[in-house]
Amino acid sequence: MSTTATTTLAPVSSLQLEVSSNSSTHNVPQPPARDSRLRQVVVLSQLFAVTLTASVINGLVIVGLPTITKDLQLPSSLSFWPASVSNLATASTLLLAGSVADTVGPRWVELVGSFASGALMLAQGLSRTGQELVVLRALQGVGLAMHLASSISILTYLLPPGRSRNVAFSCIGLSQPLGFSLGLVIGGILADTIGWRAGWYLSGGITLFFSVVGLWALPRNRVARGAGLMHNVRTKIDWVGAGLASAFMALLCYLLAILSANPSRIKSIESIVILCLAAAALPSFIGWAHHQVKRNQPALIPNSLWRNTAFSSICATIAISNAVINSMELFASLFFQEVQNLSALDASIRILPSLIIGVLLNLVIGVFVHKIPAFWIVTVTSLLCAGSPLLMAVVQPSWPYWGNAFVAQILQPFSFDALYTVGLIIITNSFPDDTQALAGAVFNTASQFGSALGLAILQVISTVVTDEWEDEESAEALMAGYRASFWTMFGFMVLCTLVGFFGLRKAGKVGLKRD
Repeated sequence: MSTTATTTLAPVSSLQLEVSSNSSTHNVPQPPARDSRLRQVVVLSQLFAVTLTASVINGLVIVGLPTITKDLQLPSSLSFWPASVSNLATASTLLLAGSVADTVGPRWVELVGSFASGALMLAQGLSRTGQELVVLRALQGVGLAMHLASSISILTYLLPPGRSRNVAFSCIGLSQPLGFSLGLVIGGILADTIGWRAGWYLSGGITLFFSVVGLWALPRNRVARGAGLMHNVRTKIDWVGAGLASAFMALLCYLLAILSANPSRIKSIESIVILCLAAAALPSFIGWAHHQVKRNQPALIPNSLWRNTAFSSICATIAISNAVINSMELFASLFFQEVQNLSALDASIRILPSLIIGVLLNLVIGVFVHKIPAFWIVTVTSLLCAGSPLLMAVVQPSWPYWGNAFVAQILQPFSFDALYTVGLIIITNSFPDDTQALAGAVFNTASQFGSALGLAILQVISTVVTDEWEDEESAEALMAGYRASFWTMFGFMVLCTLVGFFGLRKAGKVGLKRD
């Protein structure tokens, strides 16, 4: 993978940034002292590694959830929180992190985010209670938001539009499913050998090492200092818009997360208040954006941008696709362990095919994305991916793995791995050059919010169906809940296919080199 990146990345010197003397240059990184392909590869490796280890932790949580729950005596009301709270925190803070990175420069936002993520991973390994783990997972989600938003800005500066940037985007996209799958495999091995905590120590150490590498490799920023910097922070960040958007996503995901443990809580006063606040936050955000544009003030996401069919379609499809791929990993792992009574290690081995296919697919998409219309890439891969939950929805626990479950793992990564590269290209092209961190934040917000929202919805569906059985702990009751979730995922992927089909028909080819 790194070899491919080395042979395709163009030198930094080929990217010429033209900034007029009267424009804002506070957030433009200074070119490295010595432009080199090596520097580009090191930067890409650092960004790749930090995203990878964060995704490894997500995989460790999924496959180790039964063991972690027993070891830390996690209350049933928090049983799904280690898996979902990080995505919730990331989705809720990405837009603000992107705005800050565009204002103060992406270098320091990236470094703070990566160092914080590494330290918090080590702290999670030392957790003694379930509540401690949940809080630390939420804080790590904030650190990941800083990393994800700033990494896109750094890449768009280092690499010009074209094949080199496409491959870089593809590598960053690869790091998420690859890390998640590696986490599932490593977690399964550790759970049956030296214990689940070792995975956190290993991931935290690797993250901190690459954070130190980033101190040398990441391009430095030309930023205002003192009063000038504070003025930019006050005037160039849409604090109100970021607050409203974050409040909406956090409230909605939190509501669905608590309902996943006990759906009857929808009738409680707390749930009704949260629902009302979330319902008020969304139109308030839209109204505030309109107000800001009318006053010629910074708006987090101008409402006019949603009228761009390709932009809005990509946001929708990436949210749906990421929700399905993460939910498929979770429910497939639970199916292997809780229904077929396999060990964590055996469950991890059965998920390996999705890792292999994901690696190959990302490399192929990165190299050839500019040669095939985005419409066909998104539609075909989404349709193929829809077959994965469909096969799991009709599977019987007594069937051998090499039937439905194996093919489902083969098809699982197609949609998200293709959409990540295509989506990043479309969204970064929709934003000005000086707001690329915000562009990355918008893209990753759609991805993380979709994952958090989708996981919560599917957990609620599974819980409701399972509760209808007299013996809720039986394999039959659990399978009924999982099957309902798989059918819902199939419906999501059909919707994703339709949105891609109708929304990207005029997008043409993306990722083309600019003259």
